Amino acid sequence: MSELGKILIFFGILMVVLGLLLMFFERLPLGLGKLPGDIVIKKDNFVFYFPIVTSILLSVLLTLLLNLLFSLKR
Repeated sequence: MSELGKILIFFGILMVVLGLLLMFFERLPLGLGKLPGDIVIKKDNFVFYFPIVTSILLSVLLTLLLNLLFSLKR
């Protein structure tokens, strides 16, 4: 049961860090969210924003990071 508690604390801290990064996202020099292939449609009073390339890039990076972390546990 204590292992589950540690995992929940880890993911809680991870969520806080990700939340802080999202709050200051525009100030980061990474260019995420403005990559070629991210879809932005602007009409009169409507803006549709779908960062598909940014989502794919973050998914690949998080997958590699989590696989590395879980392989070190073994």
